[in-house]
Amino acid sequence: MVSGVTPAVEPVVGEPAAVADLGEERALLVADVHAGIEVGLRYERGVELDDRADERRERLCDILAVTDADRLVVLGDLAHRIAAPEGEEREELETLIRTVTDRVPMTLVEGNHDGGVAEAFAADLDVIGAGGGVIGAGARGGADGRSGAGGVGVCHGHTWPDPALLDADVVCMGHEHPQVRLEDSVGGSRVKRAWLRGRIDPAAFVEDGDSAAAVVDGEPPELVVFPAFNERSGGTWVNVDGQSFLAPFLPDALPAGDAYLLNGTRLGDFRRI
Repeated sequence: MVSGVTPAVEPVVGEPAAVADLGEERALLVADVHAGIEVGLRYERGVELDDRADERRERLCDILAVTDADRLVVLGDLAHRIAAPEGEEREELETLIRTVTDRVPMTLVEGNHDGGVAEAFAADLDVIGAGGGVIGAGARGGADGRSGAGGVGVCHGHTWPDPALLDADVVCMGHEHPQVRLEDSVGGSRVKRAWLRGRIDPAAFVEDGDSAAAVVDGEPPELVVFPAFNERSGGTWVNVDGQSFLAPFLPDALPAGDAYLLNGTRLGDFRRI
């Protein structure tokens, strides 16, 4: 577990995944699976890569087993190509969804790469729209002195979220694929996937900032930005000047956010790494 993260959401050490306590069930949360990425890269850029579909599926199922989760929640971009899934990508999705749902129910929070996924797999998935929603609401009551409904807010992050997410104890999102660039003493560098976490600025989190600030009673929820589950999907180098964030509300909605590596190492304020 990453030290300091709200008790409702506990990252799985060494993995781009977290477990959320929803009261009556435990959910495993991941973001940006990008199933079919190898097919997409071949089509979009002419790049040929070995197919890791089986590895991704097995890894996800292993984490489900280890965490004893009752549900899988994908925080958007289950698929890679923005168009409706077809061909090899659809085959990967069919196998992945069937394998997961043979074990636990699966919820998809629609992302910008999920066009047609909800329709194609309507019988297999519970779907939350692009604006997001709150799961497990009322399970924990008002944490940290807040009087909201509680629960865990979920969204992908490619569009302005539903203001109702500000009533949650914590909000989880994907889309950004946060990464940090780390340099050593001799000038070498490496890029690592990272978590971002900090208290939300309500006025910057939703499109109508003035009304959003007015509805938050007490301390606003924390925001947890998930690393991409798919290590091939690239990302935002959050500690490099000139890198543009993808979500319309970031970085403004996270005025004081810490970065953590997948192994739990706290790097401090992502702006000062």
